[in-house]
Amino acid sequence: MTYTVDPRVDDYIGKLPQWQQDICQRVRDLVHSADPEVEETVKRTVQPYFVLKGNVCALLAAKDHVNVFMYDGAIVPDPEGIITAGHDNKTARTVSFRQGEEINERALKAMFQQIIANNRAGGWRKLKAAAEME
Repeated sequence: MTYTVDPRVDDYIGKLPQWQQDICQRVRDLVHSADPEVEETVKRTVQPYFVLKGNVCALLAAKDHVNVFMYDGAIVPDPEGIITAGHDNKTARTVSFRQGEEINERALKAMFQQIIANNRAGGWRKLKAAAEME
């Protein structure tokens, strides 16, 4: 798969231990495969973000894991239980991966696709407000 890379994201990933590089690159490829219009950028000085009409996700490597922040307002279904933290967070939930853990690519891509669809429909805040008014 080919997509336009942001060299700052390459730089962020390239400084990580190899196992974290592998996770970040797989997530990066997966979010781009969810929709070819996804763009990457850096926010908060160094953190890679993937955006399409709003934030889709962000990467943050910690000492013993990699966090993928899913900007879904907790409205995207998680039928396979891949969310590991932030279940009650009003903005983003987290999927964490540790060295040697499998990435449920099918479930993660499905969540990316739903976040993107929600962004195209006005964003999770608008969708959540509309659902609360019903």
